[in-house]
Amino acid sequence: MTDALDLLSELIRFRTIGGGEGAAARHCAATAEKAGLATQLLAWEPGREQLVARTAGGDGPPLTFTGHLDTVPVQPDDWSVDPWAAERDGDKVVGRGASDMKSGVAAAVVATVEHAARPHACRGVQLVLTAGEETGCTGLVNLDASGRAAIAGGGPVVVAEPTANALVIAHKGAHWMRLTATGRAAHGSAPELGDNAVVRLARAAVALHDHAGWPRDDRFGPVTANVGVLRGGVAPNVVPDAAELMLDIRTVPGVDAGQLRAQIGLLAGERVNVTDHVVLPPLDTGADEPFVGMVRAALQATGASDEVAPPARFFTDASVLAGLVGGEAGPAPTVVLGPGEPAQCHVVDEYCLASRVEQAVVVYRELLERWCAQA
Repeated sequence: MTDALDLLSELIRFRTIGGGEGAAARHCAATAEKAGLATQLLAWEPGREQLVARTAGGDGPPLTFTGHLDTVPVQPDDWSVDPWAAERDGDKVVGRGASDMKSGVAAAVVATVEHAARPHACRGVQLVLTAGEETGCTGLVNLDASGRAAIAGGGPVVVAEPTANALVIAHKGAHWMRLTATGRAAHGSAPELGDNAVVRLARAAVALHDHAGWPRDDRFGPVTANVGVLRGGVAPNVVPDAAELMLDIRTVPGVDAGQLRAQIGLLAGERVNVTDHVVLPPLDTGADEPFVGMVRAALQATGASDEVAPPARFFTDASVLAGLVGGEAGPAPTVVLGPGEPAQCHVVDEYCLASRVEQAVVVYRELLERWCAQA
């Protein structure tokens, strides 16, 4: 197994479901420090520290590689294997987070470490490994001023999210909203004496699910809406006096957040309160951006396709990180390029392909060499 596959297996064994990312970050920090990178752990929540590792020297803004260490939840009984064992099945590495996105983290860390260990005039490279991406980039959003300053650099960004090593330069944003309703409790045998908050939000859920008139963009496609959570009530024999709905809206360029929120309110109906939970802008890097050309050249040089893929439906930490890195100059030029399989995100028996992980290391290595050759 290559160094990247070894690291991938080690990362999968860290159970980082909405917590514990700090242990995985420290593991990667130890690897980075052996190659001479300076590391810093950014505090956020206990046990959920995030890593910034940077090469020494450099006469300009660094090239940033980034990935998140958290994963979505898992029901082990639904899996055919242990979700944290990182089992191999031919070319497949199976485990929670294999594709989303510990394979990308492993490839980025190994490529950066190899690059830093090679004697050369390094232009500057940094790794940013985050926590809480799956809950709306909360790790980055909640950084304090010192944490934000540690990340700021001004150079371009590579997000190692799962694209099967295809080049993605744009993705949708996210606008998650919390809808709440209050009613009046009553005995379950006399529902007419109460005011059922769950029923009100259930009607809202159906209206939101069935709505077909969302805005759309020629490149990004339509805005989409998913009713992800609907909860309320305390017992079958009590009319619920409160209910909550969590709505996941995926947005496209040009959609105004205020107008979208107002549209949700109209669809939800009377006496439903709508508030923002997460608001993340889309990523939209221009195809003529010079850094995109550099990435395409690296792909060509390694025998990979340099075709620009359509905008992704998912969001990434780039929604926040591009702005943090770019600072006052505006969002940093950003691409999404990682070895994970997009169709394997959040599924049972999640896997990535070992061959794609190794390919990603080669592509990242070539990109790093081209980056420093411009020094």
